[in-house]
Amino acid sequence: MARNAEKAMTALARFRQAQLEEGKVKERRPFLASECNELPKAEKWRRQIIGEISKKVAQIQNAGLGEFRIRDLNDEINKLIREKGHWEYRIKELGGPDYGRFGPKMLDHEGKEVPGNRGYKYFGAAKDLPGVRELFEKEPAPPPRKTRAELMKDIDAEYYGYRDEDDGVLVPLEIEEEKKAIAQAIEKWRIEKEARLVSGEKNEEEEEVNIYAVTADESGEDSNDENEGEEGQQKFIAHVPVPSQKEIEEALIRRKKMELLQKYASEALMAQSEDAKRLLGV
Repeated sequence: MARNAEKAMTALARFRQAQLEEGKVKERRPFLASECNELPKAEKWRRQIIGEISKKVAQIQNAGLGEFRIRDLNDEINKLIREKGHWEYRIKELGGPDYGRFGPKMLDHEGKEVPGNRGYKYFGAAKDLPGVRELFEKEPAPPPRKTRAELMKDIDAEYYGYRDEDDGVLVPLEIEEEKKAIAQAIEKWRIEKEARLVSGEKNEEEEEVNIYAVTADESGEDSNDENEGEEGQQKFIAHVPVPSQKEIEEALIRRKKMELLQKYASEALMAQSEDAKRLLGV
């Protein structure tokens, strides 16, 4: 192998190669695909781009090239992929096959598209570069949502606060706060009363108004003597008729008689009794 390589590098071999290529000018690939108007040439340039992509994909597999060289190769591969797309579109315009739809999907298997990077692909050792590895790590699946039945298993009386007083901590605190609130209310009432006394709204000997007292105008009585008892206390007036003890006893006796008549007297006897009462005018 070394012997053949040495032969190829000799001056004679280079001279022979120059003779073979004499009169031939190597055609360069157009910079823009729209500049090509022949379908066979467009096909040729597409195949040439695919060959370059294959060579660079093989080179980028070597992780020993270094981070910067690997990044440059990956950028070149993506640039060639975009250029290949332009040539495929031009081939379609010239009446050729639609490679974007029916072409082989080789690059999809070799490179993995990163979501959110507008189709940028990473090949070979570029996938293990710092900052790129995290893009390919799958996010952990969200925890499964609990059903309504599972949520209801943890709901008891304590959930609604019915056992807050069982620990013996809340009740003493509530009692202490209640005492403070009562003391504050009493102090506020005392201050307000002193303020009223100073302003002359009430005298010191004035008592609270008796809301249960009935005046002569409300009871319909002319005299104030009937409103006061023997000891000078106010008398409560009943605004509805109250039966006496005798009237209550008579009503009970009449009710008892009616119950006995309904229990032991026949219908005919009851009718005769009613007729007799009607004749007597009772």
